[in-house]
Amino acid sequence: MLNYFGRNSTDMAVWGSDMNRMINWLQKEPVLTISWILAFCSMLLVPPDYQYAGYLDLHTLCLLFCLMAVMAGFQRIGFFHRLGQFMLSRTHSIRQLEGVLILSCFFSSMLITNDVALITFVPFAIEVLHMAGQDQRLVPVVVMQTIAANLGSMATPIGNPQNLYLYAHYKFSASVFIQTMLPYTIVSLACMLLFLSFQKRTTLSIQIQSKDICAGGRWHAVLYSSLFVLCIGAVVRIVPIPIMVCIVAAACFAADRGIFKQVDYSLLLTFAGFFILIGNLGRIQPFIAFFQAAVNGHEIICAILASQIISNVPAALLLSGFTEQGSRLLIGVNLGGLGTLIASMASLISYKYVSLAVPKKRGVYLRVFTIFNVLFLLPLLALALWGRF
Repeated sequence: MLNYFGRNSTDMAVWGSDMNRMINWLQKEPVLTISWILAFCSMLLVPPDYQYAGYLDLHTLCLLFCLMAVMAGFQRIGFFHRLGQFMLSRTHSIRQLEGVLILSCFFSSMLITNDVALITFVPFAIEVLHMAGQDQRLVPVVVMQTIAANLGSMATPIGNPQNLYLYAHYKFSASVFIQTMLPYTIVSLACMLLFLSFQKRTTLSIQIQSKDICAGGRWHAVLYSSLFVLCIGAVVRIVPIPIMVCIVAAACFAADRGIFKQVDYSLLLTFAGFFILIGNLGRIQPFIAFFQAAVNGHEIICAILASQIISNVPAALLLSGFTEQGSRLLIGVNLGGLGTLIASMASLISYKYVSLAVPKKRGVYLRVFTIFNVLFLLPLLALALWGRF
């Protein structure tokens, strides 16, 4: 029987089932959904044209893809499990375990960027905490890992994309850059150690079950390690992105095609949606005029507030056109990485891993993430404002 739209009841049932599946998928990907809703809204104000081609940061997207593929390869051969066994055999309390997991992100992000640190250590932390029977600590530990990566990365020019850009744009010397960010790095480390001091010193008592690296053995581990080094070469712009993509894709395809099924393509789409939004905001004159009037003399506050809406990398790109106070802007966009989930887009990486590991705790994660970010932002903001006078 045909309905008013010319479709029979069977077609409508199939259509309804497809819609339900789509709605369920969108509910499982709230950040992706929001990013593209905002992107489409911005398209109403700035209709698509040839400039859209320049919105996508292909360097970031390609690097993320390759790193996720390499990390998936490590996971499929049981590398993280074996590394977790090694760590657990040498840590004797919950405090020590959490300290290693969190501080690894803090210090490694100075050299391999906050994105890479989180892609590397968050899945590792999820694996280790599960092995230790500490699944209830997953949310606070991953939140602290995210904060650690975002704050540790501010210490060096190569720690994150906004630092690289501002370092070149304002022609900072290495000594000036380090002197500018060192006080905030020290305070950040002190806050993390304070957080760890409140954690339980309960002795870890677990049975470590041996788990061999799966089929492929050691040569897979050597291969993925080599690919990881190749990706780091691309991070510091020694290795061209096209060469990295071709080598990683070909090597993973030859070694284990199942890797490509574990790459989080929704995360890449989320980044793409925000890139479109950010690109369009940069072309809306009232938005630009507002920052032209507001930023001078208020670089730190403006950078922090802008980062909460458009994230700290595009905030650095946008605001650098309105001020000559590079040091103040550098401080602002780095502190601006604390706050909302999109204040630092690297934070989306951790959120995705938690969403996949414990989907029922997405809301809890967002609450804990927001509270901890505010608690860490307050002393750093106080230091920045005090240093101004």
